[in-house]
Amino acid sequence: MAALGSPLRTLRGLLRELRHASGRAGRAYRQAPAYQHILAAFRAHRVTSEKLCRAQQELHFQAATYLCLLRSVREHAALHREYHGKGERSPEEVAGLVGFRLPQQPGGKG
Repeated sequence: MAALGSPLRTLRGLLRELRHASGRAGRAYRQAPAYQHILAAFRAHRVTSEKLCRAQQELHFQAATYLCLLRSVREHAALHREYHGKGERSPEEVAGLVGFRLPQQPGGKG
């Protein structure tokens, strides 16, 4: 299995994505059922004195996978808003999107 990183980092990432998804700042998102469920799940699967805690590792893997999904959906939505649905674009605008400039015509025609 690939390295997942710290469970605390995963928890913080999940809560950050939940805050982005809710669109509300401050303490309002902390009353959401999803927030309460995530915290309860992480508290219930804390590392114990057992040598092997498979449930904790499974939760961490599922949480990291869900975090990847939430982050990817948010980034996809941002790209979709930026580049989709603007209709027909001029060649100059398309060239500007990819970082090019169209050549100028000699004699001031372009």
